[in-house]
Amino acid sequence: MLEGIVYRSTGSWYLVKTDDGFLNCRIKGKIRLQGIKSTNPVAVGDRVAVDKDPKDSSQGVISDILERKNYIIRRSVNLSKQTHIIAANIDQVFLLVTLNNPVTTFAFIDRFLVSAEAYGIPVILLFNKMDSYNEGERQALEEMQAVYGKIGYETRFISALAQQGVDDLKKAMGGKVSMFSGHSGVGKSTLANAIAPDLDLKTATISSSHSQGQHTTTFAEMFDLDANIRIIDTPGIRGFGVVDMSPTELADYFLEFLPLQEGCKFHNCLHVEEPKCAIKQAVAEGQIAESRYDSYLKLLEEDTPYRK
Repeated sequence: MLEGIVYRSTGSWYLVKTDDGFLNCRIKGKIRLQGIKSTNPVAVGDRVAVDKDPKDSSQGVISDILERKNYIIRRSVNLSKQTHIIAANIDQVFLLVTLNNPVTTFAFIDRFLVSAEAYGIPVILLFNKMDSYNEGERQALEEMQAVYGKIGYETRFISALAQQGVDDLKKAMGGKVSMFSGHSGVGKSTLANAIAPDLDLKTATISSSHSQGQHTTTFAEMFDLDANIRIIDTPGIRGFGVVDMSPTELADYFLEFLPLQEGCKFHNCLHVEEPKCAIKQAVAEGQIAESRYDSYLKLLEEDTPYRK
């Protein structure tokens, strides 16, 4: 038996890197029967146990998934009762944000951040395509950045296409497993190519009819770069359903809520209709951004219903 790391997941075949090199692997049936409701029980970044095929040294069977440090998970768009693990054992996520072509909303960013906070994964927000904006658009993006910078999230202004900020970003990736995520068309593959031109990942222009990025990356894949950098390029995400959070814990993943919640009159305050709520007061006073509170309310109602 060998141990390895999953570098590519296409749904039925997995490329696993072991000390003996790369193996094309399938999953042993029992893994699918362990109560995992995910559409993909094995994800890129997973450490796995592999049995080599005695008849073909280039193939193997994944017999077990070793303990995960963390993972990014979302509810599947078409299969609402199932979840999809985007990647596992991640040191940091770079969430790419664009003002238009495509539009990245506050709600999408907040959903992603909440899920990452729940599994202890640092997120750096990359405001991309800065070379393409006019003065008004730049100001709008800077206002969006200010919301998250105030909370304490690391943010960077970059242009993957124009190579702006790429060198500094590469330094921040040294010795780490970094995942790129965001909508289709925000520039994930372009950024990967800017960091490592030899990758030559496919990119495509934005669909003019829908202002949606085309799905140039169809499955998650990890790449080894110099400086002990590993990156995980992922398919574009349109929706992001948050998974398995109770109403009382949701607020814990909004970082700016944490130091203020002790000021609420009720210790189990959901910050909706309760009197003397420190969170609602902070929103009214501008201490908490209205966009963040709106995201909180929508998540509370949609994913952890509080309706009476």
